[in-house]
Amino acid sequence: MAERSTAAVDVADNSGDEPLTAKADQSTADGVANNRERDTERDEAQGSSGTESPGPKASTPELHSGHKLARRYRLEDCVTRLDGFSSWRAVDEKLRRAVGVHVLPADHARARSVLAAARSSALLGDPRFVQVLDAVEENDVVYVVHEWLPDATELTTLLSSGPLEPHDAYHMVSQVSSAMAAAHREGLAHLRLNPNAVLRTSSGQWRIRGLAVNAALRGISSDTPQRTDTEAVGALLYASLTQRWPYESDAYGLAGLPKDVGLIAPDQVRAGVHRGLSELAMRALANDGATASRHESPCTTPEELVKAIGEMPRIRPPEPAFTAPPEYQRTTYQQGTYGRPASSRATQQVPSPPPPLQSRTGKALKWSVSALLIAALGLGSWQLADALMERGSQTDDTNKTQTTDENDKSQDAPKPAKPITVAGAQEYVAKGSTQAPEDVSKTYDGDSSTYWRTLSFRDGPEMNPAFKPGVGIVYDLGSEQTVASASIGLGFAGDHTTVSLYATDSMSSSTPISSMQKMGTVTTSGTSATVKATKPVKTRYVLVWFTALPHAGGDAYSDPGYKQALTDVKFKG
Repeated sequence: MAERSTAAVDVADNSGDEPLTAKADQSTADGVANNRERDTERDEAQGSSGTESPGPKASTPELHSGHKLARRYRLEDCVTRLDGFSSWRAVDEKLRRAVGVHVLPADHARARSVLAAARSSALLGDPRFVQVLDAVEENDVVYVVHEWLPDATELTTLLSSGPLEPHDAYHMVSQVSSAMAAAHREGLAHLRLNPNAVLRTSSGQWRIRGLAVNAALRGISSDTPQRTDTEAVGALLYASLTQRWPYESDAYGLAGLPKDVGLIAPDQVRAGVHRGLSELAMRALANDGATASRHESPCTTPEELVKAIGEMPRIRPPEPAFTAPPEYQRTTYQQGTYGRPASSRATQQVPSPPPPLQSRTGKALKWSVSALLIAALGLGSWQLADALMERGSQTDDTNKTQTTDENDKSQDAPKPAKPITVAGAQEYVAKGSTQAPEDVSKTYDGDSSTYWRTLSFRDGPEMNPAFKPGVGIVYDLGSEQTVASASIGLGFAGDHTTVSLYATDSMSSSTPISSMQKMGTVTTSGTSATVKATKPVKTRYVLVWFTALPHAGGDAYSDPGYKQALTDVKFKG
């Protein structure tokens, strides 16, 4: 049973057309800061192959602040009004939350296509897109309601202060490519993917707005939608690395490339650009049907781009800068001058008091104490010698026994488990289709909030060998390692999950499980599993293989069924 993901629709996404009444410095329909584009920043500036149909003749509905739609959505501020439609910040009075609303006349030439696009993208449910909450035709108007994201920042704003760090650019292109691949699997394209349509939330997640509806609202279409969106992702990566737009026209607050030089690689535009990301951007961008000779074959679909990203070595975040603690300073209180200014005069010498116990009584007391101390020392020495003589005969045996025990304990002490680093991974497909190959890297990224998940199955908890004998991921440890156990984080609890470890000789799915060495297996009803090998095995490739999945209810990603998610895998030797 295949899953569905969701898409977001934001139809007023700073498309490049100058609004007729809204000011350039107003917020966008998603509640984030907006750098409005100029009239020149149209599809040509974006490098898009989409075509835009002529503007409609319908008039914009007469709306004003305080107007209510469906007796629920109260319009507050007009963000954009152009091309026959308007965008508003509104309040959902029923749920008491801010939303965005886009309104156009029902007789607008594109009203039907906007409704169809909004309803199609709303069927998804992928949190990587801004969510469509409602799409309605009522009282001669069509309106689309979507999320309002006050905590998100446009990529345009982020790039205004400089290019992104390689780690941030890597995460941006990875998450955007994966989201667009999921959308295209459902037959949805963006066609207006630009720096104003990509947002980073306060938690560091990247989200996309304007899927399907934005293009429908502006009458944009393309004969090659996958190529158009892939090129747009390449342009986003190019801009993130260089702070330049990869075309001759200036766009989105970024300067274009010099005239008559063509498309040059990002590492030739700016010093210090990550070489792997530079090549990835060139593979995604259109370059007269070819790429430079030093690059590999071009990526023409989001799926190919996701695969290319998965083949790259992970880019780790920069090491945090160490700040030396401030030098310790003594206070006036510690210097003994608390409550008054320090004296500039030299410290006067205080006469020392006379030695104590100099009187006749004092001398007698000193002799008495000395005598008592001598008597106590003599008594203690005699008792100690007597105890040592009694235990003398037992000393040799005791020492031998203790030495033997200590040696045995030191020899039997177990060695601490050694963590093993994962170099790469890919899905193992014994039969049928893949599950979510673009999310495999999330199982060893060190972040337990990200995950790879299976589809939902009707049969369970034991998987049906005739349909799908199991699902799993093969991990590459970089070189031969001695593997003793694996700790596996799971997304769903319930009766029950069965997971096994196999040592294999490659990452290929062509190697049958029957020819692999089974290391261990475990069954659990919780959200974690530890699989211990019967005995440590030396191998480079390890298959984590699920043959039973718990039942879970429907959610934004999938229908109810037998399914599981893998959040984190750690191997130890």
